[in-house]
Amino acid sequence: MSKEFVERWDGSFYLIGSRVPLAHIVREFQRGESPEAVRSHYPALSLEQVYGSITFYLGSQQEVEKDIVEREREEDAFTAAHPTPPKVRMTFERLRQQPVSRQR
Repeated sequence: MSKEFVERWDGSFYLIGSRVPLAHIVREFQRGESPEAVRSHYPALSLEQVYGSITFYLGSQQEVEKDIVEREREEDAFTAAHPTPPKVRMTFERLRQQPVSRQR
């Protein structure tokens, strides 16, 4: 029995039943994240979906890489056309530098 985990819409690959782009899963996987760690970043996804999307990527690397390059080009163009206001950028930077407190 074969199960589908990835679909193409709006010109890009997404995990079926979600709005998570395959590119996000692939980039984390390429940075060495385990499927379990990737899944923890996307609580709406099941571990099966993460493994399924990685399997899809491994079987279609050339097509997926082409999609990722195009997606990154579009995101870079959008960022260039809509820069973050300096005040917001400073706030984000200040928040990034604060230690993360863990709630129990």
